[in-house]
Amino acid sequence: MALDPQKILNWKFPDIEHAYTEKDTILYALGLGCGADGPHSDDFKFVYEKGLVALPTMAVVLASPGNWLGSKESTVDYTKVLHGEQYLTLHRPLPPAGTVVGRGRIVDLLDKGKDKGAVLYAERAILDKASGEPVATLTSAAVLRGDGGFGGKSGPQPEPHKLPDGAPMRHVDIKTHPNSALIYRLSGDRNPLHADPKAAAAGGFKTPILHGLCTYGVAGRAIVEACCDNDPARLKSLQVRFSAPVFPGETIRTEMWPDGSCVSFRARVVERDVVVLNNGLATVAG
Repeated sequence: MALDPQKILNWKFPDIEHAYTEKDTILYALGLGCGADGPHSDDFKFVYEKGLVALPTMAVVLASPGNWLGSKESTVDYTKVLHGEQYLTLHRPLPPAGTVVGRGRIVDLLDKGKDKGAVLYAERAILDKASGEPVATLTSAAVLRGDGGFGGKSGPQPEPHKLPDGAPMRHVDIKTHPNSALIYRLSGDRNPLHADPKAAAAGGFKTPILHGLCTYGVAGRAIVEACCDNDPARLKSLQVRFSAPVFPGETIRTEMWPDGSCVSFRARVVERDVVVLNNGLATVAG
């Protein structure tokens, strides 16, 4: 089935209500490896209910529309879809429990050519149910590798953030664990690519890979630690390009160039010296 661009561009998302609890907040943090160093570590407040604090990147798992691109109705070749970019803007700190509403829309669909595929931009606003006030805004770019050449426009497309020249000024190493993907998937993304060896092999991987948004969360956690005095309320935005997969058990090194309220960053796997997140930009307060 060929991609139907008008169907994608006119896709209607129903509002999604999501009530989450302290247990969900703790489970998300455990999926990012928090608490591995015990109750005296700086990240223990993200995994213990007394004084519990939510990690800001948890917004990416709230009120998700699910795997709509994988439905037959989308007309997308889902076997060739990659998560290309992720943008997050925080309008207020996430409470450790609450009820939110997700409101999604398609922003743009770009045709990069038959051999290069298409790029789909989708936005999700996370709103506090009680007040209607915005909590976070998420924009993701999906690369539809099998769906280019439909005759659509090729741009404009946002330019990637350019990292500074020279060595990073700070870095934080966070080790993932062999079961990291199995824990993280309980926060909502049950794609078998991250759990089932057969599904991973069908996708061209030797073993199940870590969720890209888990790697994203690990980088966000590192920036909160190194550039926000471990105060998650100071992280205001986080954008990045995904460049390579991480295998559970590998160490993610987030390399940072702080400059006032802006933090340029990338992340690499230490064991293979491979950049897995690139062109990153965070904004912080204080």
